[in-house]
Amino acid sequence: MDGLLLGAGMLLGSYVLIYYNFIKAVPCMSPINLKGKTAVVTGGNTGIGKMTALELAQRGARVVLACRSKEKGEAAVYDIRKESGNNEVIFMMLDLSSLASVHSFATAFLSSEPRLDLLIHNAGISSCGKAKETFNLILRVNHVGPFLLTHLLLPRLKANAPSRVVVMASAAHRRGHLDFCRLDRPICGWQQELRAYADSKLANVLFTRELATQLEGTGVTCYAAHPGPVNSELFLRHVPAWLHLLLSPLAWLVLRTPRGGAQTPLHCALQEGIEQFSGRYFANCHVEEVPTSARDDRAARRLWEASEKLAGLTKEGTKNTSLKPGSPRSPSAQVTTDPALSRFQNL
Repeated sequence: MDGLLLGAGMLLGSYVLIYYNFIKAVPCMSPINLKGKTAVVTGGNTGIGKMTALELAQRGARVVLACRSKEKGEAAVYDIRKESGNNEVIFMMLDLSSLASVHSFATAFLSSEPRLDLLIHNAGISSCGKAKETFNLILRVNHVGPFLLTHLLLPRLKANAPSRVVVMASAAHRRGHLDFCRLDRPICGWQQELRAYADSKLANVLFTRELATQLEGTGVTCYAAHPGPVNSELFLRHVPAWLHLLLSPLAWLVLRTPRGGAQTPLHCALQEGIEQFSGRYFANCHVEEVPTSARDDRAARRLWEASEKLAGLTKEGTKNTSLKPGSPRSPSAQVTTDPALSRFQNL
């Protein structure tokens, strides 16, 4: 019995050490009030995004939840309004897998919202689920859609400078490798999905780096934020039910809560005095160095140009990214082409 108690005590002590050194999130310490500010949080209906939106609402911001599911988005609006006491929380439809939906969201937002102070790219996927697309769905949702959305909303961000863009990154970027000849190739199978996810996270870090270069002197700064290991829907959403039951208790023990995962994105969005680190990668509310592949300026520039094509911002890219009528992911409403579809650097 004594041996069992000793073993249990050692296990508990080990867990406490691991939790406080590797799992527990460093909190965002910014005291800033956001009254009169407007924030857009993509994927704000669940997980890290919902906790991020809640914190912004509690600080007085007007928060737009940009989500694909109307039902889940409106339910999150109700929850956040109730918990924060802030009724300036609204839902707007956005499906990042559809370029037409991104245009539709931007048009609706710019016509109804006079301000934009914070753009937080939280939404993302790690698996294609049952979807069968003719393009790289993970790259589209995690990088190309946010790239296009940033382009369309940049004039409003500049008009309200100082303002910020926060891109949800991941330590998975360290395993990423961008093959520019096959960037948008459809993916199939869990092994390709794991690779595509890591590649999309590398794209996030390189995009943030190049965006900072493009925005130098405008008053708009940007940051790549790693939330840490988080118990969210991202990786359990598409696993079989039996495996979900098996993994859920383990995830509860060894992963951060969504509120904990929101701390570094919040730090990047709110902390004063970090403007000099625009374009950098943050983890645990601190700047963290990235591998050579994630600070390659030539690769960042090449990705930028490839992303312009994939997002339909060039004549060459328009045909490759257009949606067929009746596509299940294309919105029913017709979207007028923005006449300002010029290159990012001309903004």
